[in-house]
Amino acid sequence: MSLSERLGSEGRGFARTEATWLKTSNHTTELKEQVHLALVNNLGKSLYSKDLGESRLREEVYSVITRVIASQTLILTDADRARLVQEIIDDIVGLGPIEQLLRDPDVTEVMVNGPDEVFAERGGRLSKVPVRFENDAHIRQVIERIVSRVGRRVDEGSPMVDARLPDGSRVNAIVPPVAVDGPSVTIRKFSGRVANKNDLIRFGSVSAPAMQFLELAIRGKRNIVISGGTGSGKTTTLNILAALIPSYERIVTIEDSAELSLGQEHVVRLESRPANSEGIGEVTIRDLVRNSLRMRPDRIVVGEVRDAAAFDMLQAMNTGHDGSLSTVHANSTTDCLSRIETMASMSELRLSIPVIREQLASAVDILIHQARFRDGSRKITSIAEIVALENGSIKTQEIFGFEYPVSGGAEAIGRLVATGIIPECVKSIEHRGVEVDREIFKKDL
Repeated sequence: MSLSERLGSEGRGFARTEATWLKTSNHTTELKEQVHLALVNNLGKSLYSKDLGESRLREEVYSVITRVIASQTLILTDADRARLVQEIIDDIVGLGPIEQLLRDPDVTEVMVNGPDEVFAERGGRLSKVPVRFENDAHIRQVIERIVSRVGRRVDEGSPMVDARLPDGSRVNAIVPPVAVDGPSVTIRKFSGRVANKNDLIRFGSVSAPAMQFLELAIRGKRNIVISGGTGSGKTTTLNILAALIPSYERIVTIEDSAELSLGQEHVVRLESRPANSEGIGEVTIRDLVRNSLRMRPDRIVVGEVRDAAAFDMLQAMNTGHDGSLSTVHANSTTDCLSRIETMASMSELRLSIPVIREQLASAVDILIHQARFRDGSRKITSIAEIVALENGSIKTQEIFGFEYPVSGGAEAIGRLVATGIIPECVKSIEHRGVEVDREIFKKDL
């Protein structure tokens, strides 16, 4: 039975709009398949060529849809026709059903767990959205399109992949047999707008006095490590702090997926890469950290340290690259120190923990911890200073801590306040010609 016959059999004539007809996904799929086949016949291989251009593709899709609809004697409203054109273009050159979510400025993260299980984060809240793929093969098609753009692959032999979209959004995809229930995709969108220190203060992520201290620490070339869990905002804070580095300094950034966006004039961006299909060509974060030492950097900014690169980072901080920054996955500033120790011990030198602690205490000056709260907000909850190594343990003191309200209901979060301690690094900062206002360290300022 043809589509027109199917519509007529319901006794409502051809005036029935496509908006009603599209409620059955099989009908939508059938129409799309006809349009796609006609496009292949018209354009051949150039259909997937980058040279075709979206405007030309849109014209071709619109023309073909018009012919297919006419052959089926269907009547579509202008809005339905425009929507179909966009969906087909998304399937051909975009990321299919989730392309509309990526265009939505309010969406910060997209998660695909299956054809009918698509979730999006808006305003820090995660919810299921009425978007669906046709089947697992449709999801795999989108994954292949993403990874092929960056020269990577995903299959049974290599079932996990990290990549990024042209706009800088970070993508993780995992497929069977590792993903038991089918392929899964997680996309963390790149906002396109670079936040600044005033944004952190305005959103309540940090207090004004604490931000002033961090700016002084950057100008005073203190080595800083930012810790936090997944999605806590570590990279955003890293980007904001790195943007405060004076423009006359040479900065080398090192990342798994290039996300940092610095406005300084003298910035060299490095990005790691996995091995190719023959198992060769891998360039790790550690390789890049080692290479950066030969590039005469004033500052080294590492997106995230997660392995033996921690040892090389400590060495860099201890050998004249003051004012370097990095992030570490950890649950607190104390846990951050333990994580760095563990990762540094993975080095082939197999140094003992006491030796690594001595390196760590000498290299890192400031620890920042950031957390994500139940309302979706991301806040700095602790700023601590490494003071010294005493009796084999690293001694720290908290300069700014998070104060939780005694009352205020379930939604009350708290705020970052000064502890009243003047950090010992103030003298080192002042020795570099940076004036420090000690009033910012007064408690309950």
